[in-house]
Amino acid sequence: MKIFPYFCKSLITVFSLLAVGLLFSCKKKFTQTNASANHTSTATTSGLTTTATTYQLVWADEFDGSSVNTADWNFETGGGGWGNNEQEYYQAANATVSNSNLVITAKKQRVKSNAYTSARMTTKGKREFTYGKMEARIKLPLVQGLWPAFWMLGANINTVSWPACGETDIMEHINTDNIIYGTIHWDNNGHAQYGGNTTTTPADYHIYSVEWDSAAVRWYIDGTQYQEANILNNINSTEEFHKPFFIILNLAVGGNWPGQTIDVSKLPASMYVDYVRVYKGL
Repeated sequence: MKIFPYFCKSLITVFSLLAVGLLFSCKKKFTQTNASANHTSTATTSGLTTTATTYQLVWADEFDGSSVNTADWNFETGGGGWGNNEQEYYQAANATVSNSNLVITAKKQRVKSNAYTSARMTTKGKREFTYGKMEARIKLPLVQGLWPAFWMLGANINTVSWPACGETDIMEHINTDNIIYGTIHWDNNGHAQYGGNTTTTPADYHIYSVEWDSAAVRWYIDGTQYQEANILNNINSTEEFHKPFFIILNLAVGGNWPGQTIDVSKLPASMYVDYVRVYKGL
């Protein structure tokens, strides 16, 4: 999810690919009293199962209440395109909690100059993390013109701006495609990006995650790794990825990447988030 105009998704060949692992997490329930419990993460990569890091839960939102917990989340509001020529107006009213899910809904609803509304939530200033495993179990809408994302930005964005703050897109999806994208963005004498994609069934629940340490960022769906980015020793000016990041969940309507054609016959449409969990490596 860009905060500046979206660049081509073709890959920049700046990193080598490695194979490592992560756990396939299951559906709820999982309370904060489990925070001291450890687990060892394993994953399948190109048919090979490898043992990875032992993790400890450090924060989770299971969305078990009746509304969004504003002790953890901020609502970003407004229109103006959000750097991507998006068409929605973001407002808190479009994010609700129901049946132990966060529900972010895109609607055909005019607010000011915007013909659509949706929601965008961040943990900026409340829950920020350097390294770890970040995961969310999400079900996505398949609608032309929608752009749901689960991603992170560097906590120093107000000081250094984008892309020098760094960005990690854990999961992005557009339109009615069956493709999921994972990408990092940073400053290397100008905008640089690297990532990959894989296919799945986005209208079903899946666990989207990254495993992030001082050596690499690795992307997974349901415990299967599909891409890796090397950040060891700040290679290719990747020092952004050794500092704190915050989490973002949003559902954009239109934009440079999905295009400006919106299938209004499918609105309202919602992104369902069963949980968000963050672990630290031990």
